[in-house]
Formats: sequence, structure tokens, C-alpha cells
Amino acid sequence: MSRRAADRLDRVVDTAERAVDGRVDRTTAAVVGLAALALLLRLVDLGGRPFHWGEGRVGYWTLRYLETGAFEYRPVAGGPLLYIVDRWVFALLGASDASARLVVALVGGLLPLAALLYRHRLRDDETVVLAVVLAVSPTLVYYSRALRGDVPLAAFAFVAVGAVLYALDRGEERALYPAAVAAGLAFAASGFVVTTLVCVLLAAVLVVDHARVARAGRAATVDRAEAAARRLDDWVTPAARSFLLFVGVWVVFYAPRSAPGEGFDLADPVGWLRALEATLVVPVQRFVGVRVDNRLRTGAGHPLLDFLMGYADLLATLALPTLGLAVGAFFYDRYRPGTRPLVAFCSFWAGLSLFFFPVTAEQLAPWVVVHTLVPLSVPAAVGAAALLRFGRRAAGDRDAGRTLVATLLVVGVLLHVGSVAAWGTYGPSDRDNHLAQYGQPADDLDPLVANASAAIEGNDAVDVVYVGEAYYTSPNDPRQPPVGTAWGNRLPLPWYFERMGAETASVRAPGELSSSPPVVVAEPQYADDLREPLSEYRVDRYRLGLWNREVVVFTRR
Repeated sequence: MSRRAADRLDRVVDTAERAVDGRVDRTTAAVVGLAALALLLRLVDLGGRPFHWGEGRVGYWTLRYLETGAFEYRPVAGGPLLYIVDRWVFALLGASDASARLVVALVGGLLPLAALLYRHRLRDDETVVLAVVLAVSPTLVYYSRALRGDVPLAAFAFVAVGAVLYALDRGEERALYPAAVAAGLAFAASGFVVTTLVCVLLAAVLVVDHARVARAGRAATVDRAEAAARRLDDWVTPAARSFLLFVGVWVVFYAPRSAPGEGFDLADPVGWLRALEATLVVPVQRFVGVRVDNRLRTGAGHPLLDFLMGYADLLATLALPTLGLAVGAFFYDRYRPGTRPLVAFCSFWAGLSLFFFPVTAEQLAPWVVVHTLVPLSVPAAVGAAALLRFGRRAAGDRDAGRTLVATLLVVGVLLHVGSVAAWGTYGPSDRDNHLAQYGQPADDLDPLVANASAAIEGNDAVDVVYVGEAYYTSPNDPRQPPVGTAWGNRLPLPWYFERMGAETASVRAPGELSSSPPVVVAEPQYADDLREPLSEYRVDRYRLGLWNREVVVFTRR
């Protein structure tokens, strides 16, 4: 029997033994149950909150892709993952706020299952608590209910790292394949993947360096390096296959889509070369041009110290219990005998993200916290599990003081999580909601959609006219990106009007309105000027942002 076959047989026997004693069943069942709870939290009333401006932009261009068949990666619009996937969702289920968010909700809801990838480096109770944190963290729940790439990126990166660790620890080369697919999906989800990759690689370097120092190191480090080199032969083929899988995922999402009759001539070898260049090279060039060269050339940036302090304050506001438990677990594990590399690695990953994400982010928004919160969940789970064990031991020893301390801490954590979740995730969108960002409409837009849909039914001319310089776009503007600032000022309304198939136009002032379209969207200062010519219309005001973004909508009765 070969060494590899013997290793696999040993792993099968070990798994069977653990299954017999119930360890696998209880822990796995608990994690699966928590994933079901996470899905419920994310899917209930998924379309209840109106689209954020960013969601409206993604939804609109996905509808245009569905109609025209043309799509190509643009760094300013985010990763291609959601556009490609939602195009098929819309084709199957129809376009709605809920269906647009469905894929992100499923990814976020299944994220607790990733705790099982880290189980071999965690205790059973720590594994379950990790799944709890990933399932009920208010920030993760909120942004799993939004059409953004942040949760998919953080989730796929977490899965990729977990699968690689599992492969290394268990000698399971096949675990590299799901790691490669997850990494490819992470690269397709968001441009923040570059920042995530930097954090992960630097965290790995810090862990290796700490291990070298802690184990007095050069000789031990050399021995481990030699052992790794001896195993390299077994990993060459799986690593090559994994790389091809990664490239395959990249091609699926970054290959430009063309309208029928257009695109590359794949019957010509030159056409293949151009297609490969457009898929493998051009996306990288565009990303570097927009995210790196443009910033360096224009000097675009923000006050670093203000962003760092603001980000730390935002993290403490949204996830104080997770942060406190993680910090406590990191320092306890760091300075005790037998420190665990996983705790250090995830702590370094989260700590580095506290610096690099504020540096690379264009705005200080709550969704950025997702990228710190996911790696932070590992040391937080270790800390929470230790707190629960402390409480159980105190109760068993009838130590009233320690039991009270543990109880108060647990109750405090639950109260904070519950209050943030109840008010922020499912509560109203207003300035007091720290999970909501400025571009989130403060009013329910369902009445607007219902009234506009009824008004344009049967209309055979322009359905919606925007009135005001802020909304005006030239009739010659293409219905493909890039678009001007005025179009962005309309968000998220283009998503809703495109969804109902409305034809839109715009004028600079009320005097230029030459007809009476079914729906008129105007800047507030023009409301009085439009009341007389549209006297038979219903008039409503909607707040399209948390503040200072009001619009007046006239709909034909």
C-alpha cells in the first residue's frame, strides 16, 4: 500500500471513529441548523426594503444586459458576479427587489456552513459558536439582504482559506478544487478582493514568522520547509488542476458578452487571441487604470487618519461584542503556552483589514465592516466559547460571583446583537440606523411603483419624464455605461422604471414639458410650477436618501 493510500485510509478510519462517538453528528447538525436559521433571517421579507442607489445601479444594468445580451466588466460598477448571475435569476424568476437580492441572501445564509472547514483547528463548541456569529451578526444579516458584492466576496474568501487549510492539515489535495472555485468567485464578486488578498497573505507571513520566533526558530523552520518540499510532489498535479479551475471561473465571469451578430470571430485564430486578451488581460488593465493609476494621477483620496478612526468607530458601533470577544481571545491565546495559529491568522487578517480597507475604500460605509467581521468571527467564537465554558464551570462549582459575571457578559452580548438586529436590520431606514448608508431611501417606494405601473399601462408614448437640471440627460446619450452624473441623481428610480418597461425622457425645466406623460418626476423646487398643468395628477413626495434627497412624483390618476 502506498503512503498516500495509507494516509487516506487512516483519515477514513478516524472519521468513522468520530462518527461513532457522535462528535460529527452533533456538531454538524448544529451547524446545519444554524445555517437554516441564517437563511430564514435573510430571506424573510427580502424585498421589504427599497433599493439603495448602488443596488439600483446594479439592478438596472442587469436588466439592460438581459435585454441586449451585451455586458463587459467595468471596475467602477463592481465585480461581474452579480450581473451575470442575476441575469439568469431575472430570466427565471422575473425582476423584483427580492429576486435581485436572492443570490446574495443564499450566499450569506449558507456562510455558517463554512465553520465546518475550520473544525479541525477548533473545538466543537467553538465551531458551533463560529456558525452562530456568522448566522446572526446584524451587519452580515443586513448586507446579505442587499444587492452588493461585499458579503459574497467575504464569504468566498473565507471558504477558500478554510478549504486550503483543510487541504494542508488533512493532506486532502482534492480540497484545493473547491478552494480554487471559491477564490475565482471571490475575484468576480468585488474589486475589494485585492485588498482581501493582501490581508490574507500578510497575515500568513506574520503567523509563519511568529512560529519561527516562538519555536527558536531557524532550525525548526528549515525542518518544516524541507518537510513541505518533500510533500510538494504530491501536490503539483492538484495545484495545476486548481489553477485551471480558477482560470475557468475567471473566464465565465470576465469574458465580455456581445449582442447577437457582434463580438469576436471565433472561427479565426486571431479572434480567439483577441477574445482571450479581452477576458484575461483587459479586465486587469481596467482595474489598475481605474483603481490605481487614476487615483495616483488625480490625487483622489481621503484623510487617512479620519478614515481609520471612523472605521474603528463604525466597527465598534456595529459589532462591539464580536470585537471585544475577538480581542480578548487573541491576547489570551497569544501569550499562553500552545498558541493556535488559526486564532492568530484570523486576528491578523481582521487587524490588517482595519488599515487596508479604509485606505482602499472610496467612502466610509457600513458594508466595508463585512470584510473585517468575517475573519474576526473566528477569534470571537473562540472567546465566546471560552466565556461559556467559564460560566458552566462556575455554575458547577456553585461560584456565584463568577456565574454572575459570565451571565452578565452573555446577556450583554445578546442584548447588543438583538437590539442592533431588530432596529438596524429590520427597522426603519433613517439617520439613526447605523447599518444604513446615505444612499438608502428613507421612504417605502412600493406606492410609487404601484401608482406608476397603473399610470403607464396602455400608454404608447413616453411614460416617465424627469424635470430638472439635476436629472437631465441628452436624448442622444447611449443606454449603455458609462453614464453622466445626472443619471446617477435619479437612482434608484431607473431600476424601478426599467423593471416595468417604462420609456423615459427628461427636460431641464417645467416650461419644456410639452405633453402630459403618465408620470413626471421633478426636483422639489419645481413642484409648484407643475401643479397647474398637472392638476389632475396625484402628487407624492419621496425621500430617496436618508436626508437631503427628496423628489416629487406626479402620477396620472
